[in-house]
Amino acid sequence: MKKLLLVMLATILFVACKDQPQRYFETSHEIDILKSGIKAYEDQDWTAWRANFADTAKIHHNTIKGLSPEDNMTNLQNMVVNFASYGFQDKGSFSEMVIDKDGETWVNYWGIWNGVVMESGEKVTVPVHLTARFIDSKIVEEYVYYDSAPILKALEAAKKLSEAEAPIEEAEIENAEMAEE
Repeated sequence: MKKLLLVMLATILFVACKDQPQRYFETSHEIDILKSGIKAYEDQDWTAWRANFADTAKIHHNTIKGLSPEDNMTNLQNMVVNFASYGFQDKGSFSEMVIDKDGETWVNYWGIWNGVVMESGEKVTVPVHLTARFIDSKIVEEYVYYDSAPILKALEAAKKLSEAEAPIEEAEIENAEMAEE
């Protein structure tokens, strides 16, 4: 009886200690793809950025409704045109890849986005979390979460600044034209 108990205990320990497949990665091909997409975004290399996505990919920026890569690219281009510089800082960024219980491959990225508004020179800093699901080395689903309020506030302030300066510039032009007459 004692031997049977020891054999059963040894079997339980053997089964419990059996190697489980790795599900968490700090380096992977998919992480490299995601980082190359971030670099392409920073460089405004939209062809390279787009190449990371499957044709049917859906991208969600602070929303449940998914956009196509083309529509999301247009939104990104319309936003970054307002910044003299922008990008993610290396310090404080972190990436990981996880294979979930359903066998899906997800890459998570946490970083800090900085931008300098072109019109006002105001610096904006926003923490960002991005998670992307990969199939065959292509992003098929992406979720990006960040507080857009600081960005919108800075752009609105720059717009008001621009509108306030416009009448002054127009008055200067009119005064210059009158002086020529």
